[in-house]
Amino acid sequence: FPLFFNTSHTHTSSAEGLCFSDGRRKVDYVLVFHQRRHGSIRSPASTSVFMELGCSGGNETTEPADHEMRLIRQEFEANLLEAGLEIERNNELKTHGPCFTRLHAPWPVLCREAEFLKIKVPTKTVRYHLFWFSVHVQRLFVSVKLLFMWSKIDSKVTVNFEWKNGISTLIANGVYDSAFPLHDVSVPTRRPLVLHEEWARYSAFYKYQPIDLVRKYFGEKIGLYFAWLGVYTQLLVPASIVGIIVFGYGVATVDTNIPSQEMCDESLNFTMCPLCDGACDFWRLSTACGTARASHLFDNPATVFFAIFMSLWAVLFLEHWKRRQISLSFSWDLTGIEEDEVATVCTHTHSYVHTRKPTHVDTCEWINIKTQLQHQCLAAAAVIEKLTWKDRLPGYFINVSSILFMFGLTFSAVFGVIVYRITVSALMAMSPDPETKSNVRVTVTATAVIINLVVILILDEIYGAVALWLTELEIPKTETNFEERLILKAFLLKFMNAYAPIFYVAFFKGRFAGRPGNYVYVFNDFRMEECAPGGCLIELCIQLSIIMLGKQLIQNNIFEIGIPKLKKLVRAIKDKGSAEEEREEERPPQQWNLDYALAPFEGLTPEYMEMIIQFGFVSLFVASFPLAPLFALLNNVIEIRLDAKKFVTELRRPVAIRAKDIGIWYNILSGMGKFSVIINAFVISFTSDFIPRLVYQYMFSQTGTMHGFIDHTLSYFNVSNFKPGTAPQNSELGDITVCRYKDYREPPWAPDAYTFSKQYWCVLAARLAFVILFQNLVMFLSLVVAWVIPDVPKTIVEQLKREKKLLVDVFLREEKEKFQTRKKLEMEKGLLTNQHKLIDGHRGSFLELGTV
Repeated sequence: FPLFFNTSHTHTSSAEGLCFSDGRRKVDYVLVFHQRRHGSIRSPASTSVFMELGCSGGNETTEPADHEMRLIRQEFEANLLEAGLEIERNNELKTHGPCFTRLHAPWPVLCREAEFLKIKVPTKTVRYHLFWFSVHVQRLFVSVKLLFMWSKIDSKVTVNFEWKNGISTLIANGVYDSAFPLHDVSVPTRRPLVLHEEWARYSAFYKYQPIDLVRKYFGEKIGLYFAWLGVYTQLLVPASIVGIIVFGYGVATVDTNIPSQEMCDESLNFTMCPLCDGACDFWRLSTACGTARASHLFDNPATVFFAIFMSLWAVLFLEHWKRRQISLSFSWDLTGIEEDEVATVCTHTHSYVHTRKPTHVDTCEWINIKTQLQHQCLAAAAVIEKLTWKDRLPGYFINVSSILFMFGLTFSAVFGVIVYRITVSALMAMSPDPETKSNVRVTVTATAVIINLVVILILDEIYGAVALWLTELEIPKTETNFEERLILKAFLLKFMNAYAPIFYVAFFKGRFAGRPGNYVYVFNDFRMEECAPGGCLIELCIQLSIIMLGKQLIQNNIFEIGIPKLKKLVRAIKDKGSAEEEREEERPPQQWNLDYALAPFEGLTPEYMEMIIQFGFVSLFVASFPLAPLFALLNNVIEIRLDAKKFVTELRRPVAIRAKDIGIWYNILSGMGKFSVIINAFVISFTSDFIPRLVYQYMFSQTGTMHGFIDHTLSYFNVSNFKPGTAPQNSELGDITVCRYKDYREPPWAPDAYTFSKQYWCVLAARLAFVILFQNLVMFLSLVVAWVIPDVPKTIVEQLKREKKLLVDVFLREEKEKFQTRKKLEMEKGLLTNQHKLIDGHRGSFLELGTV
């Protein structure tokens, strides 16, 4: 792993493009700005300070706006020099294209800043540990360099009349194009050797992540993300094993499941009511045998156990990560840091972007106007601190109304897919082709889920941009506040977008369809859709699996791989013309040119967001799809290496940022873990047939078994009660007088025909009781698990006690030494006093003898 050594005492680096022209001082940071094409000539070579600060010599002709930007860069870079950084530029300035300013932080300056950052290093060295001590100190300064560089160029040491913030604001306003540290390429592979070979390769999927090296190279914030992703992936292993066992139990018992056998038994002769009006015929329940058998794979008694297990797994995951996070904070020395709150004024808001001078305005007048605008920006910064809730109320109103509108857009998309399912089902049922009629449910369900997936992917991109715009309207005071509000809005919109179709299938489909003779219609022509004969759980499983796998395959992998490569190709084609013009004049590309061609780092929010949405698929509806943890595990094994490869080879090196934890993401995970308990309770109670089976077996079964369960769940309907025009015209099953439908209602010969029966109210009461029991039981067990597992590992507690004891011993030893020194001084002082008294006494005796 390449180390940052004392660059003021090192020899020439083995890699080109990493050092200043003297071959000794290392390039720690690069500022990039674009030189616009104005038909100017190349400025002569100069080694003056003004050349280093961005001044072009000669008689170069520039526009006032460009001249002002250059003045801003001069003063900004002069302040960087004053802060202790060293700056270098090429002796020749390009007539157009990107220009690079290299920064270097000398070793004495880093030592000074390490004190401010409270970086801890060993305080004692022995002879045989001298080399280890040197290497340890050098490794610590990997992050110190990047932290110091960013703190200096993004702090309030900017020009005295310009924007209040540092490089972030200057980039937002076009003074600089970008700013980034260089990748350390002092190895032949052009990437850090250990990270590239042991981490950022798909073939290394079975290896542990070198989290400490990731932290030293990219900083604590990115290190915590990969550590969290590793813990999440690691704990998916037991969840996947249990899910496979539950699915295996369903496969093993499908042939002995009595309800499935009854549905497949043609001798029982259950004649079902038509699925649509007029065109659809009566049908036999035995034709839905395949659906019933498939439903048992996921709807069996083991599903309840798995739902409880996954709820406790979510709590265990959060507790385990809390312990891991504290361990990392302790080992990375993050326990006592204070995160800087950076103001967001004029950083995310582009209202003060530089504009070109109008042709009718004088240059001096234009500069005065620009200066006034800049002072207005500073005034706006002061005003934001004084904004009251009344001032922010319009922004909040726009936020709430926009989010509600986006929710309505999501519900409209779901409703549109519902209409599609209803209309296509009706049209296919009218088809004369018997094969088309038999595949209505499979075709409609599959195509509808694919449409849902496409809509989700499109709306995800739209909602990300909308969340950013809404957050900017709120004018948050600090960068942390801005990021938290952006994350919360993006999560709410994307959560609703991803799970709205699944919520519909789980809790609303088939609930409001009505009954034969009294169906609910959409647009007065199309009946509301009903669940399959085997229940809605199998459709929920199909919906969840396709959306989950589709998002992981398309959005998380293809988009992450394909879009960056496409952007890189577009940039290469765009820069091809200018590169060919200067190919003969240009020397071989330096490292800053190569890094500038990489994609910029845009934050960890997209990476966290896709994993949080996946966590929802794994925890919220896991009762309907026990294999969800397995597919999440397979995806994450690839995702870790994909993200690692992207950070090492596809992105510019991010700025090292210190962070104590993963921030608001932990609160979102905790909330989803609690919400999953409620969702799984309702899925088991109202979507699956687990409760109706229990009620039948222990209350209505004559033999105490499941024999007769299918007949118990089917109600009777007299076909003479069909509304005119809705009954089948010519039935292939002959003369049918009574058909069956799935519901708990009184038969037509009862006094209260077609009203809810006693069985319905018994099942409903049992369902509600199960929801209450399940929630309280799981919440209690979750509290027990959280109480049993301590937040701070025992080793860290002991180490903290040891450090505290050593610190007390040092203080006591110092106090003892001070006391001994004081006592010695007092004794010496007392002895000296006695000697003086003795001398005075002898002197008095001599005087008395002399007198005598």
